Amino acid sequence: MSKVLFNYILKNFLKNFFIVVLIFYCFGLILNLFEEIEFFKNLNVNIFLPLILTSIFIPSMIIKLLPFIIFISSIWFMMKIRNNKDLLMLKIFGYSNIKIFFILAFTSFFLGWIILLLINPLTSSLSKYYEITKSNYSKDVDHLVTFNRNGLWIKENLELDNSRIIYAKKLSGQKLINLRIFRVNEKTNLVNQIFADSADITNDKWILKNVTFFEKVDGILNKKKIEVMEIKSIYNLEKINSLFKNFDTMSFLELITNYDKFLAAGYNKAFLNQSLHTMLSMPFFLFLMTGLASIFTMSTLKKSDNTRLIILGLLTCLLTFYFKDLSLALGQTERISLILAVWAPVIALSFFTLIGVLQINEK
Repeated sequence: MSKVLFNYILKNFLKNFFIVVLIFYCFGLILNLFEEIEFFKNLNVNIFLPLILTSIFIPSMIIKLLPFIIFISSIWFMMKIRNNKDLLMLKIFGYSNIKIFFILAFTSFFLGWIILLLINPLTSSLSKYYEITKSNYSKDVDHLVTFNRNGLWIKENLELDNSRIIYAKKLSGQKLINLRIFRVNEKTNLVNQIFADSADITNDKWILKNVTFFEKVDGILNKKKIEVMEIKSIYNLEKINSLFKNFDTMSFLELITNYDKFLAAGYNKAFLNQSLHTMLSMPFFLFLMTGLASIFTMSTLKKSDNTRLIILGLLTCLLTFYFKDLSLALGQTERISLILAVWAPVIALSFFTLIGVLQINEK
């Protein structure tokens, strides 16, 4: 009998979870489809391309929303078994509130790890395809930034039909190291070139140190040494970092196995750590959000409290979202450690859930 009841809880909880995921997917599909249609409206593309891109974009968004999806699934499941008296029957057969909580919470916890290890690599591959496809149709192809194993490469258009190609061996803190800048005309003939030991790119006025400047005059490159030189660029540290904040294209397994390679390629260490710990904290977040749902629904058996529970659940989702956002903002502005900023909501929810679970165990 115990096994039958356990299977009943597990089966119905997972059923609710997948229904909520499907609902979120459909809403995401409808909302994002308009954005993709707007992007492609003036391009000669297949009518199904916006729909395909939307379909492969939504799964990565679903993973980001998993804590709230699992909370809604949990509170919906427990309201159902409370309203149809199944919760009372479970208690009669020896399933206490704390036991039901642990079944649901550990199911959420293991579900989180399954998604990280099996689903996340697939969604990251879909995100890569999405980014590559969109970039191929992007109109902003005159300005390019890319990292590869050789370093950072930037191309930007200048006045008078000139272009600037910038190469740096690596990005260290706020500086580009071992800088090479080549300016070419519309016929791709070299106009001048700059070698510098470093460049401070905090803002769009780059400060170059220990500069060797070469300028082509009458077919001859004239060499000049300059201690400090300033150039203006459309890029700065924040903008370059923002171009590589889309860690949806990196799976959890990739971040773990290729962490050093990403650093060597010039990816920002702080954002790599943020992405890694955000993914790592997800199973624990799912566990705790299930705990919150249990606290709200198991504290009473009255059907009349359904409206209160729905309102309380929505407020909890909003407060949790803003607390996470605030914590990350504090970490990104270096008010607190970035890793602590990722784990602070988990730690705070742990204390709240612990107290709440002890209370529902007494009911």
